[in-house]
Amino acid sequence: MSGGRTSGQGWLWALLASAVFTHTALNLARPLISYRTIALGGDAVAVGVVTSAYALLPLVLAIPAGRLTDRAHRITWLTVLGAALLAAGSLLLAGAGGLAGLAAASTVVGVGHLLCMIAGQGLIARRSPQERMDRDFGWFTAAASLGQLAGPLLSGAALAGASGAELLPATSAALLLACAAGALGAVPLLPLLRSAAPPQTDTRKADRPVPVREILRSPRMPSALLASLALLAAVDILTAYLPLIAEERGLPPMLVGALLSLRAGCSLLSRLALPLLLGRCSRKALIVASTGVAGLSLGLVALPGGGPVALAAVLAVGGFLLGLGQPLTMAQVVATAPQGARGAALALRLWGNRLGQVAIPAAAAGAAGALGAPGALLLSAAVLLAAAVTAT
Repeated sequence: MSGGRTSGQGWLWALLASAVFTHTALNLARPLISYRTIALGGDAVAVGVVTSAYALLPLVLAIPAGRLTDRAHRITWLTVLGAALLAAGSLLLAGAGGLAGLAAASTVVGVGHLLCMIAGQGLIARRSPQERMDRDFGWFTAAASLGQLAGPLLSGAALAGASGAELLPATSAALLLACAAGALGAVPLLPLLRSAAPPQTDTRKADRPVPVREILRSPRMPSALLASLALLAAVDILTAYLPLIAEERGLPPMLVGALLSLRAGCSLLSRLALPLLLGRCSRKALIVASTGVAGLSLGLVALPGGGPVALAAVLAVGGFLLGLGQPLTMAQVVATAPQGARGAALALRLWGNRLGQVAIPAAAAGAAGALGAPGALLLSAAVLLAAAVTAT
């Protein structure tokens, strides 16, 4: 595997296996952060603040890390480092005894996830032939969806019926599982650490990196970035606030885990079906549908009185549409990025995602303070609908 674009698929299967473990760790930990915040005396506003802390440091690191993937011959080590940070962050979360410690540990988890995503997407952009780009990004995000499905199920099973004072020791034990899953995410990639794939351009001829403003001028780039951040922030807000909505409606944590896993499972199905859908609809139409219908679904989840069956139906439809947007925006960014700046463009997309993960949950915390937990979902729904309009 020394070439830039190889016919062998061993590197892809290793990357997909790593993505399953790292996203299992991430999505095991994220709901537990909300429950641990509650156990430490936090309210809906505190949940929003701790959730936004997850994306703070990645805002600073995203673009430099993306430029590194454009120039370096070996980038697999970045994914391994990201998996290690996910494991370390989960361990820190398990030991956090206050909201400040939770926020700091959440930031470590965010950096780990950022590195896994930037390096993983960079490997696909570098090694996949153009005709397989959509498929490989679809498989990569499908592997992430598998982790998103497994993580909440594990967290719900680990917490079982814990509530009140029982939540603190229960979340500590469950976060150790997240630590183990993060560590396992590094294992499939260890044999690839010595393999190299040349960057897209000869770094000796690269006098300067492509400016961000030039990347943003690429066709359809701004609308892809807005759709991406709106979709990702929606998943974060749903993961953070569905436990609070469930608490208000008397639904147990195990059911919350099942609902979040249902959403992730439907996203997995849509990503596996992406080649078939692209044969029938344009990329633009699918992005509009993904953001618009997902926004309506979040609005329906926020409506009072929804029982388990209604929530399951809405999250199944919303999850299917939520799943389409991420691989489509990845492929669109790669297809329209300037030559030699694919890694930087993908990093800019992730930077926008992290900005959305800071700004939108922070705004959602304000909405939750005024309207309760459903207010956070309504705000996210509004952002998704705005992205759908922009994509048209």
